[in-house]
Amino acid sequence: MRTTVTIEKDAIDELMDETKARSKAMAVREAVAEYIRRRKVDRIKSLKGTLEFDDATPEDRHRER
Repeated sequence: MRTTVTIEKDAIDELMDETKARSKAMAVREAVAEYIRRRKVDRIKSLKGTLEFDDATPEDRHRER
């Protein structure tokens, strides 16, 4: 999907340098993907201490079904 955005030249230049991307579009796609990945990681980290696990024995985990 094509989208037009206005981004300062200095920001795009720095992004291009950091990502080593061949094009502005590739640099922006990589930056967006990294942002989304970090948000997902943060969401998972926020669950620390809120999940409960059953202590299954190794025999239970590896039994034939």
